Amino acid sequence: MDKHQFNHRLVILDTETTGINPQDGHRIIEIGCVELLNRRLTGKNFHVYINPERDIDEGALAVHGISNEFLADKKCFADIADEFIAFIENSELIIHNAPFDVGFINYEFSLLSQFDKTVGDYCKVFDTLSFARKKRPGQRNSLDALCKHYYVDSSQRDLHGALLDAELLADVFLLMTGGQASLLDENVSDQSLAIATQAVKRLAADRPALKIITCNSEELQAHQLSIEKIKQQSGSCLWHQ
Repeated sequence: MDKHQFNHRLVILDTETTGINPQDGHRIIEIGCVELLNRRLTGKNFHVYINPERDIDEGALAVHGISNEFLADKKCFADIADEFIAFIENSELIIHNAPFDVGFINYEFSLLSQFDKTVGDYCKVFDTLSFARKKRPGQRNSLDALCKHYYVDSSQRDLHGALLDAELLADVFLLMTGGQASLLDENVSDQSLAIATQAVKRLAADRPALKIITCNSEELQAHQLSIEKIKQQSGSCLWHQ
């Protein structure tokens, strides 16, 4: 069984940034996390916008749509660091393209005065992009591509957003690492598992209460006669009992 079937705390994490490389001084502007315990969403999230204390590149703005003006009154990373560390500590972080996000988080840590720890000092990291490339070699494995493959609804994702992307990745991760596959045929396809999972979600969320239709006296009499015939032919009938 996959190690992610075990009962331990997982945190799905995503970030948005001012650019693509922290070595060029780019900073984190948004962090979104959702918690999984025993492979179930707990409803506990961590979500903050952060003032990066620098301008956002135009290319990055086109991706996430978060402006300098919007971030002007937000807290700096140093102000939210303790709360963020408390949320991820003693968990396994699930990140799509983990080197990118971890690199930015470690850079933010390095800017904190008298702080010499990294993400690895607080938690383990699982990279879903690396895992997807091994599972689906030669195919597109962006988050959008994986959502499409696993039938995860990403229709609200016009722009990248850390919390929304973390929520989408949580669904993709559960399907990609098996979901409830241990209860099914070992050779069940990703597509079949995804369709079944989404169908269960729809039924649970949308199905109205079942209507109860009672039989009339004639139908009840016909039913009892049928049971008597079964008993005579087989020698016993559980329904008759």
